[in-house]
Amino acid sequence: MRAVRAPRAGEVPRHGLARVLSKQGLCSRTEAARWIVDGRVSVDGRVVRDPEFPVLQGRAVVGVDGQPLAAGKRLYLMLNKPRGLVTTANDERGRDTVYRCFDGAGLPWIAPVGRLDKASEGLLLFCNDPEWAARVTDPERGPDKTYHVRVDRVPDDVLLRALEAGVVVEGEPLSARSARLLRSGARNAWLEIVLEEGRNRQIRRLLEAFGIGVLRLVRVAVGPLVLGDLAKGHWRPLGEDEVAVLSSPVR
Repeated sequence: MRAVRAPRAGEVPRHGLARVLSKQGLCSRTEAARWIVDGRVSVDGRVVRDPEFPVLQGRAVVGVDGQPLAAGKRLYLMLNKPRGLVTTANDERGRDTVYRCFDGAGLPWIAPVGRLDKASEGLLLFCNDPEWAARVTDPERGPDKTYHVRVDRVPDDVLLRALEAGVVVEGEPLSARSARLLRSGARNAWLEIVLEEGRNRQIRRLLEAFGIGVLRLVRVAVGPLVLGDLAKGHWRPLGEDEVAVLSSPVR
């Protein structure tokens, strides 16, 4: 595979051709690579079949199916993900995916911004702007994620503070930015847990390390953006102010 050299000072940056296509919001990088290998993409009038072919940003003329490349309209939206759907475009095991919620909407290519596992539900962002997605999911500067979690016991204050202090699981440190009791019954409770970043199954693994089972897990907010009364399985576009505030550094 061809390596794209980092630009020297003053040079116009070069990017791999598949990356150039995906950053325009037209498709994923995987799909872009497929288009290129299939001979659908040209650079300065010449068909290129190498997804890593270096392209001078802003200078090379890239075409798809004989037409000059035009940036797709940027789209940002939120979905109330139902439980039981996997967060992927195509599932090799044939399971229903979150894209089922967009059937018939006629949307352009969009990708999830972060993930929720199959058993989890709630606020899931989508966009066709990879740079915005990277800022939102940045573990150091991206917005916190807030979850409401129903668990199979009633934790006391000592246990809640222990969740915040964290634990190391298989060499990986796991902790909550904050954990508090929302309400409780005789045998179970609802907690509010805030994470600074969303590692794979982080809340489930953290709670499991303390002997706590998860009965239900709902993401209710990303930064200041709250799920609100958006119905399960429904989606809506984000407003310009929401798009801006989510990508602004918060830490």
